[in-house]
Amino acid sequence: MIRQLVGLAALIALAGCGREAPPTRVADVRPVRAEQVRATAVAGAMRYAGDVRARHESELAFRVGGRIVARQVEVGSAVRAGQVIATLDAADYALAVAATESQLAAARADAGLAEADLKRYTQLRAQNFISEAELDRRRALAESAAARVRQLAAELARQGNQRAYTRLVAPWDGVVTAIRAEPGQVVAAGQAVAQVARSGEVDAAVSVPENALDALRGARALGIRLWSVPGKVYRGRLRELAPAADPVTRTYAARIAFVAPDADVKLGMTAEVTLDGAQDAVLTLPQTALFSIDGAPEVWVVDPATHRVAARAVRVGELAGDRVVIVSGLSAGEWVVTAGAHKLVAGQTVRLVPDAAATP
Repeated sequence: MIRQLVGLAALIALAGCGREAPPTRVADVRPVRAEQVRATAVAGAMRYAGDVRARHESELAFRVGGRIVARQVEVGSAVRAGQVIATLDAADYALAVAATESQLAAARADAGLAEADLKRYTQLRAQNFISEAELDRRRALAESAAARVRQLAAELARQGNQRAYTRLVAPWDGVVTAIRAEPGQVVAAGQAVAQVARSGEVDAAVSVPENALDALRGARALGIRLWSVPGKVYRGRLRELAPAADPVTRTYAARIAFVAPDADVKLGMTAEVTLDGAQDAVLTLPQTALFSIDGAPEVWVVDPATHRVAARAVRVGELAGDRVVIVSGLSAGEWVVTAGAHKLVAGQTVRLVPDAAATP
């Protein structure tokens, strides 16, 4: 009995060694939802939030240092060109002017004496009572005294300017938008004291992503809406676009000028810029169709003949609700998987769900 069992086991082992392994099973056909890419019109889809700012806005500072003794404006004050905004203690500058005036008076007296001596010595030289060298010396003294007068006159003018600089005045008509210093504070020359926005031209300042720069430049019309004035659209034009992106936000600063602003447009208001008619027709897909490989967006494109999928890199644009604009990478008429994209592999055969999309 034992011998029979051993022989039977040997036969079973030999039979197992001679049998081939079963072939690897091909992946099952996976049902997916798909959509045929079509061009759709998108009007005013691009919107950017920003705020209203003056075209010209400057920080004002004293041209000399000192202690602020008075400030005549507050934030929001309307100022006229030449209006005093703040003043410094001018006592030291007044003393400097008085000292220079005294020096100038003494120099003028010396110059008058030197000129009178030159005239007398010129007459003595004509009578040959003095040498030519002595006359030259007197002439040099007179010229030196006259130069000293001119020097002190220029210094007096400079000291007068320094005293005038203790009054900070508005360079133009505008509105005070910020105060940087208070009375009693000692400030240095060039330290900002107030900020004034010039009246007149105003802009809507917005930040634009890099994939929308071409659309902004090529927009046929720009509309500006204010939250405080609902239902009213102001016409705008692109006035300024930064050549480099912000290192933090990676967006480009843009200024949209109000073509015809009215009294309702106030500085600091929240504004929304729309690109009306920037694109006639664009390709869009549901956001669920996108997946990422190494940080780059891709989609699965279905071959109409074989029903196999292939990954395709695309460049995306703005969001339009639950859909995304496809800038490049696809053509109208192609079929793209819109649901189940994250469960597919390259070359896999798919079956389109009948109630979701027609068979290609």
